[in-house]
Amino acid sequence: MSITLYGIKACDTMKKARTWLDEHGVSYAFHDYKAVGIDRGNLEKWCAEHGWQTVLNRAGTTFRKLDEAQKTDLDQAKAIELMLAQPSMIKRPVLDLGASTLVGFKPEQYATAFA
Repeated sequence: MSITLYGIKACDTMKKARTWLDEHGVSYAFHDYKAVGIDRGNLEKWCAEHGWQTVLNRAGTTFRKLDEAQKTDLDQAKAIELMLAQPSMIKRPVLDLGASTLVGFKPEQYATAFA
């Protein structure tokens, strides 16, 4: 199984996820979407699986700095455009297990996924 961990290198939650994976001997590729971007296909797939409300990180500084016009009347299409323009707005990490993904880091979810 090919596993990819998507996120931002300097994020504290990312560090926790990477540490968990390393400590449990899980081999993975890391995709820094702040450095190399993210494609629309992945965002659409993640939003279809989890809902755009889960994938869009509204608690982060990048989202909070948007003007009100950009924050109002959000729907999936508008959320995807925002995340494509500013990948920092994607909740992290996203762990792509191939057949499914996990959004965010909860050690118990990772443990279940690799049981």
